[in-house]
Amino acid sequence: MSSKQASLVDFGPDLSVLTEAEHEAYVTCRENGVGVREYARRTDRRPGTVGNLLRRAENKLEEGSA
Repeated sequence: MSSKQASLVDFGPDLSVLTEAEHEAYVTCRENGVGVREYARRTDRRPGTVGNLLRRAENKLEEGSA
């Protein structure tokens, strides 16, 4: 009987390093496929602000995986 044990990598990046705003933007836009402009309208933010949140989130996640 062979069973493979799952590792944390199998479940995706550790989002706990993100602020609440970065987390919401990352999950909504990157994991759920909502566009930046649409998310900006939903949250009453400017698209540039959402872009900055996503960039910071992605930078933090890259640092955590290195």
